[in-house]
Amino acid sequence: MPSPHIFANNPLDRGERERRDEDWISRMASDASSRFLPFRNLNVLLTNGTTPELGWLNSAQVTPLPPDAEWVFLGMLDDVCHFAVDLSQHEAIAAQVADATGWHFEDCRTAGETTSGQNAGMLSQARAQLDWNLRHSFCSVCGHATNKGRGGQVRQCPSCHASHFPRTDPVVITVVVDVANDRCLLGQSRGRLQRMRAYSALAGFMDQGEAIEEAVAREVMEEAGIKVKNVRYHSSQPWPFPSSLMIGCIAEADTTDINMDDEEMTDVKWFDRAEVLKALAGSSDQLTLPGPIAIAHHLIKAWATGETF
Repeated sequence: MPSPHIFANNPLDRGERERRDEDWISRMASDASSRFLPFRNLNVLLTNGTTPELGWLNSAQVTPLPPDAEWVFLGMLDDVCHFAVDLSQHEAIAAQVADATGWHFEDCRTAGETTSGQNAGMLSQARAQLDWNLRHSFCSVCGHATNKGRGGQVRQCPSCHASHFPRTDPVVITVVVDVANDRCLLGQSRGRLQRMRAYSALAGFMDQGEAIEEAVAREVMEEAGIKVKNVRYHSSQPWPFPSSLMIGCIAEADTTDINMDDEEMTDVKWFDRAEVLKALAGSSDQLTLPGPIAIAHHLIKAWATGETF
């Protein structure tokens, strides 16, 4: 099912069967038809223009790679293998690639907003998978250096034989609705939202041994002191900063008196539908909302425009 969110809709076949063959992956990494997406300090290579595209290169443009260059196999599209490669430790090669193509390395948030269609879905996988491999070069069990397996889908320890797989961190993000008074609860957390002076849906990481509904109830209570009921799933969004899955929900308020956690939040308020609609249109003097790159924008819009409730 298509997702409305940036960083979703990845068209790649991740090659579950093919990636079991390490020799095949090595051959494909030097095959003339294969494509590589370079990264430098987790910024991605983009083409130039009003609608930039991901800067896919053929194998001749990036090989031979230094032996210590990290790369991962992403999957296949139209029978063409796609890889991501990190050039952070090889500044001369990264500069050479940019000069030869006339392209540039861009922050992945900006790239996700400016590239077209399914590009952002592939970017999401590439950034998260490459970043995980870069940060898990040592075994968390015994501390020994690990080896990449399955094209970067697993890190294996030759010492204690532990296998480590990429993790995805689930985050619940919720618009709480006061049905009787036709308003929704939004908060401003310390950090980026505070600097933006923006209000967003309440969010937090799920705990171990916790259902989605339980996580929603706990996070809203912790941040705002509000009890909720009738938690409903809306949609989800991959968020590769570094490797989260945003689980979007809408819940009804069971209580309405705010008791904010002032260590985590700078403000929590109820906003009526008229004000939210003005903010979505960019015409509110009282409320600033996250942009369309964020699932919070779409959750808030879903309620304000009557998609739910």
